Amino acid sequence: MDSELTVFEGVTILYEDNHVIVCIKPAGVLSQGDGSDAPDMLTILKKYIKEKYKKPGEVYLGLVHRLDRPVSGVMVFARTSKAASRLSEQIRSGKTVKCYRCMVNGILEGEGKLENYILKDGKTNTVTVTDKPAGDAKFAVLEYKAVRSDGDKTLVNIKLGTGRAHQIRAQLAHFGYPIAGDRRYGKDGNVGYDIALQSYRFEFDHPTRKERMAFEIPVPSCAPWFS
Repeated sequence: MDSELTVFEGVTILYEDNHVIVCIKPAGVLSQGDGSDAPDMLTILKKYIKEKYKKPGEVYLGLVHRLDRPVSGVMVFARTSKAASRLSEQIRSGKTVKCYRCMVNGILEGEGKLENYILKDGKTNTVTVTDKPAGDAKFAVLEYKAVRSDGDKTLVNIKLGTGRAHQIRAQLAHFGYPIAGDRRYGKDGNVGYDIALQSYRFEFDHPTRKERMAFEIPVPSCAPWFS
């Protein structure tokens, strides 16, 4: 990755123009504020834009998708309402591509597809996975491909077919390969590192130009990605 990339309050800026800003969300940072004092991407990036371009008053920044707080990776934000509307429509219609990678506990080989049903509990902000329809559970599908094994863990690439809450974490745990560092679904406890789940690639059509844009970041060099 280009060593000249801008880093502002721990957030790496991959690309920016008058319509979009693409960056890397660090693990542990919220996508959007939740009323607490915890750092969030919207606030950090608004501050970045305000300071860099010396903008008076309130800065507009549109949140068009989210990553869970413990998850790191590529995010795109809209700098105009028109860009926000067009990016949101791309996401709804499946014209964007978001790829994830993770390190799972256990030795997983080959590739395949997981098809389950996910039921969310709003009170506890957790989900339950079942193999058959149950109540208000929603269908969830993802494709996985094992990349390499390292000790007792496996690097896995994930492509989502649906975008359910906690889908990757819950489906892989149900499959018997919980993600390393996942204290909620993997029961890893205090292992000394963040959950090993990253949104490593994001593709979209630029909201004002007829140009396909793709941003990809490398595998982290720290544990548990490498032993």
